[in-house]
Amino acid sequence: MARGWESKSVEEQQSQAAETSRHINPPLSAAELAQKRHRERLALSRKHVRSQLDSAQNPRHREMLQVALADLDARLAQLG
Repeated sequence: MARGWESKSVEEQQSQAAETSRHINPPLSAAELAQKRHRERLALSRKHVRSQLDSAQNPRHREMLQVALADLDARLAQLG
């Protein structure tokens, strides 16, 4: 019987936490959500290029990766 009360308490705490998070973070509009996804894709691309740059040996390949990294940095800066 104690377990039943305990699980109800946990359910109540979870519902309160979900309700609180809804008030703190209002839902994003479609445009805001698209911009957030775009920023996340650019950040992930930047991380991938940076990883490749760390292991690249060929000077021309490194140069290409540095150009790509600079481009991604500029795009991220434009998004703010």
